[in-house]
Amino acid sequence: MDLNIRDRKALVTGASSGIGLETARQLLAEGAVVVMTGPEPDELKAAVDELAEFKERIYAHDADIADDESVDELAASGAADVGDLDILVNVAGIHGAGGPFHEISQEGWDRTIDVDLMGPVRVTRTFLPGLRRGGWGRIVFVSSEDAVQPYDDELPYCAAKAGMLSLAKGLSRTYASEGLLVNTVSPAFIATPMTDEMMNERAQQKGTSFDEAIASFLREERPFMELGRRGRPEEVAKVIAILCSDAASFVNGSNYRVDAGSVATI
Repeated sequence: MDLNIRDRKALVTGASSGIGLETARQLLAEGAVVVMTGPEPDELKAAVDELAEFKERIYAHDADIADDESVDELAASGAADVGDLDILVNVAGIHGAGGPFHEISQEGWDRTIDVDLMGPVRVTRTFLPGLRRGGWGRIVFVSSEDAVQPYDDELPYCAAKAGMLSLAKGLSRTYASEGLLVNTVSPAFIATPMTDEMMNERAQQKGTSFDEAIASFLREERPFMELGRRGRPEEVAKVIAILCSDAASFVNGSNYRVDAGSVATI
């Protein structure tokens, strides 16, 4: 499918790995110019190297979305590279503080909310003027199934992702008349470094292998994921790419769940 985004200018946060990296790959394959960002320079360089076939259309700048000054520096660098953006994809996030509610510290709450909710707020607020100038734009927020079916051992993450859904819906109403469309994508248990870390911890706690940790997690914690497996980053990225394109010209304020038909009873 030709998504008609050739030469469109995009920023992808969290582009060093997982869903962010695959989103950058999909947009580049469709002819877009992509600014990739992530917090660790070495990881970001490795991601750019992996996409070497598109190197003429890649710009990369490390940035911490939880830091105002770092986001401002990203905006200045990105503007120098490509000018105003057409597309913004907010992928970056952390699993953050977990455990029973009464055991989670204020620091844990603050850090999770600051990265997973206020990070996308910072990035969007900073790049919004340029996105509004073009008369055509797309913003996609990567939320989570946790936003609508929270799990009691990861409430800071769930609350941040629920806030993201509300943020995106509000933005979609505010800027649609200017040609700027805003949507969210909500994955469930995708094979990313974040869930790898979760499964490594589970394997250590249970004294099992990594693969058995995944299998037991699916059986015990996510039995309603009908396909019975982790999703692949590219399966999410393809949905994101469509929402960034002319193919989604009548889609605004929507939340697309990429979750194997996941419906929890809560």
